[in-house]
Amino acid sequence: MAEDTHHLGAWRPWSPHEVARFLAPLAAPWWIAGGWAIDLFLGRQTREHEDTDVQVLRRDQYAVRALFGAWNMEAALPPPRDESWPFRPWGPDEVLDPAIHDIWCRPASTQPWALQLMIADTGGGKWVFRRTSRVTRPVAALGSVTADGIPYLAPEIQLLYKAKGRRPKDEADFMRALPMLDRVRRQWLWNALTIAHPHHPWLELLADG
Repeated sequence: MAEDTHHLGAWRPWSPHEVARFLAPLAAPWWIAGGWAIDLFLGRQTREHEDTDVQVLRRDQYAVRALFGAWNMEAALPPPRDESWPFRPWGPDEVLDPAIHDIWCRPASTQPWALQLMIADTGGGKWVFRRTSRVTRPVAALGSVTADGIPYLAPEIQLLYKAKGRRPKDEADFMRALPMLDRVRRQWLWNALTIAHPHHPWLELLADG
């Protein structure tokens, strides 16, 4: 979520447990993403979360949209866009533009935003990183599930998404997750960063582990 978005409406982000209950009927994979994914990996909430991100696959967009029914679903437009309202409604049966990767969701336009859908692309049974198609991962290995059944995005993948912005919260999430990343996770993230962000300062920290 953009840092200065108060003019776009209030947020009352759902907790991961609320999201899991709502998405339980969905016959397609999904994962809690964003900062919550790091916290679910760590097994504890480490900070406040101003929103709740959920990753779904573009290939499953019809099933996802059908589950939300009459919700107000707003697709975040890529630049150039009208910053006063940088969205367009995502209606039932509408095919998403390939450039759209972010959907804001609320039960009605008069209610607070509840969650964001992050739309991921796939090919040949693999997730494809939107910033470079050279970084992929089998869909079956995109995440894990908590002891109480909440799917979440693998921390190394979530940190790859966070690497571009390097906001204070992203740096904090990386430093909290780093000691808990095993050799395989560290190596995957190091390899992905060398492709996507070859001069990223996280590379040195990952190599030291």
